Amino acid sequence: AGEGWRRPGVRPPPVGRTRGSEILFGVAPCAMALSQARRDVFGLFLRRGSGSQRLSSELVLQAAARGVPVHRVSRRELDALCGGRVHQGVCLEAAPLRFKSLEEAEEPELGRGESPSRQLLWLVLEQIQDPMNLGALLRSAYFLGADRVVTSRRNSCPLTPTVSKASSGAMEVFDVYSTDDLRSFLKAKAAEGWEVVGTVGPSEAVENVPVISCSEFRWNKPIILVIGGEGDGLSLETQLLCHRMLAIPPGRALHPGIESLNVSVATGILLHSICSQKLRHGD
Repeated sequence: AGEGWRRPGVRPPPVGRTRGSEILFGVAPCAMALSQARRDVFGLFLRRGSGSQRLSSELVLQAAARGVPVHRVSRRELDALCGGRVHQGVCLEAAPLRFKSLEEAEEPELGRGESPSRQLLWLVLEQIQDPMNLGALLRSAYFLGADRVVTSRRNSCPLTPTVSKASSGAMEVFDVYSTDDLRSFLKAKAAEGWEVVGTVGPSEAVENVPVISCSEFRWNKPIILVIGGEGDGLSLETQLLCHRMLAIPPGRALHPGIESLNVSVATGILLHSICSQKLRHGD
């Protein structure tokens, strides 16, 4: 999948751009990027003469607080800025947002002999390439209470404006980490006492790795939920590092060829299945 739908024949506007910047589009990503100050921001672009006056005033105030110039432009100019995507009357020129390295992660301090909290849940993504899926995954992970998201750096979608829009701005408030060596990371966490849980379809089997329904899974130690990329799912090497596999039971006999869920939908179901146990049995 590409970077989102573009309206044909749209030309870039005659606005000077800061070198290396990108254009965020949509109300939620622009408002969150302004409020969080995780990016350098160079300009706010609002559609001239339309839209919510209250929302516009809030964005202008946020921009003023950060010393960001505000430009009132036509819809055509906004269309051109973001390549014809759905901007809702708002665009923002900003520096790109990068993945954080795991070395930058703040680990909870543990006393001698203390194990990590059994109520920790990290979501690990192996080669998610579609920006719409990545955004939806981040939105679900943020909403449902995952503590951290880690993605494989190789063959994975970067944190683009389309991802931020698909995440409804969650990407702007939720740190996303990446690793060059996913398997070593999983092995290290398993050695620290984490349970590594993968995902398969309801009829799939993995040699030497037990498969259970997500409704039967019980959360009794810190978990890493590993999600595979579109199409092929988890690589065999990653599957073999999992302690267990979770499957989502279907609600009917499935027609051949319609036997799986979209990766972001499946992840939302699995996260809810696990995180609801935290709500019921929280420490």
